Amino acid sequence: MTILLFDGVCNFCNGIVQFIIERDPRARIRFAPLQSDIAATLLASHPDRANLPDTVVLVEDGQVYVRSTAALRVARHLRFPWSLAWMFMVVPRPVRDWVYDWIARHRYAWFGKRDTCMVPTPDITNRFLK
Repeated sequence: MTILLFDGVCNFCNGIVQFIIERDPRARIRFAPLQSDIAATLLASHPDRANLPDTVVLVEDGQVYVRSTAALRVARHLRFPWSLAWMFMVVPRPVRDWVYDWIARHRYAWFGKRDTCMVPTPDITNRFLK
């Protein structure tokens, strides 16, 4: 199972989740807010990742990926042309993560945040872990 943990109160992050859902034709990716109990449980089984900074986390095949690596691994599952973003893995991780961190630092200022985590609509509820 492929699980994306995201900042549930971030408007940008919620928009990205919607973007992924619309472009993941096989519905392989499941979602949970980083603020959820399921995220805490998943990360507890990876003690080296338990104290992650506020970042996107991908749990795939028992491995944990963060920041730009997580985002690009998600892109592999999206339909064409979005799957081509996977090619950016050739860019050295420090450069990719610098771009990721820059966007992450500004996401609340640019897109705002919610008081509570996103509640999925009935048509996508099955994509979210509880």
